[in-house]
Amino acid sequence: MRRYFFCIYIIFIASFIALGDDNVELGWGDCLSYAQKSNPELISARTIIDQAYADKDIARSSLLPDIAASLVYSRSVSGGLQNGHITDNHSYALTASQLIFDGLKAQNNLTAAKENIQYSSHEYGFASAKVRLNLRSAFIALLKAQAMIATAGEILALRREEADLIKLRYDSGLEHKGALLRAQANLAQGETESAQAKRNLRFCQRQLAVRIGWSDFKALKVNGDFNSADDDQTMPDFDALVKNNPQYLAALAKKNINEYDLHASYGEFAPEIKATADIGKSSATWPPQNAGWGVGVNLSMPLFEGGLNKAKVDKALSSRAQALADVDSTYNALVMALEQYWAGMCDAREAVSVKEKVLLACNERYEIGKAQYSTGFIDFDSWIIIEDDLVNAKKAYLNAQADALYAQANWVYAKGGVLEYAN
Repeated sequence: MRRYFFCIYIIFIASFIALGDDNVELGWGDCLSYAQKSNPELISARTIIDQAYADKDIARSSLLPDIAASLVYSRSVSGGLQNGHITDNHSYALTASQLIFDGLKAQNNLTAAKENIQYSSHEYGFASAKVRLNLRSAFIALLKAQAMIATAGEILALRREEADLIKLRYDSGLEHKGALLRAQANLAQGETESAQAKRNLRFCQRQLAVRIGWSDFKALKVNGDFNSADDDQTMPDFDALVKNNPQYLAALAKKNINEYDLHASYGEFAPEIKATADIGKSSATWPPQNAGWGVGVNLSMPLFEGGLNKAKVDKALSSRAQALADVDSTYNALVMALEQYWAGMCDAREAVSVKEKVLLACNERYEIGKAQYSTGFIDFDSWIIIEDDLVNAKKAYLNAQADALYAQANWVYAKGGVLEYAN
């Protein structure tokens, strides 16, 4: 068994050498680091957080004093356009106003804007989790493509050895033409699969580069193994995992935003009270000579606005009801996804163990069958079944290893694992 895995390791390393010396070699940690800086989806999500902070400052501005300076020059004519009296007026002033009461509309708008920052942050976490899933899937695909080149090489070597052996036996009259044609067909299939593996490698390199955020093609190769070990060895607390998932936290933040929006819409029916003050000078000559100042309180009360404020309340009530339903819907969807992907990960791990045992058995049976066929103890039909079983077992084992990594990536995504997630 050790000898078998040592041979696999040597072939796997050789496949790296065959990829060329100009390749950019990356580990999983390297991919994470580059994606954090270059992935356009993450960059876009970060700008949304910046916009949320700006919206908070905009909402806060309505609670702060409003101060303005003005400078005015005007000319008026009285007594006729031709011979009228011309009067000039020069003035400058400083005016200020401060909101005193508006039914807490501005305060609720500010609180909603602060909650929107939390919502944007959780949405960023959700975006990061999706980026990680796509990046991890692309990494696994390239890892599998590299290993497939080695596996396809092993299979091609088996098929070539088989074809040479059958050709010798056919030429010696020890085997029929059907066996020869089958061996040649198997060899052609092995050559085709080897060529396909090499072509698929380039696509997987492109895919990983795109997931990282690189627009230009790079001949990437990745360092890694197919170990899918994770800390989740026993059934986890799905409820606790959901409540820490950024998608669920975003739904809660959205609900809170709609609550504050509803309170703000009720404020539309309340009177608005502002304190005002102004100071300045004015006269017919420059600089103005006559100083003046004033203070006051402005009160405005909506009486009729065509049903606008009631419609705003109705809309806010509907939005809140939708947000409450979305919280429950998100929770249910995440719990089901966690159950599904945790079971899928466990199934995939067990499948790897089974496929490994099958491969070892097929490899041992192949060695025995090869000796038996060479001595004429078994016929070609029995021998080809044994060899096909080994070929299929090699492919199945590699697919099972990759599937286990994909299943683990989906499980991490279901948990809300962002790019910084360790595994």
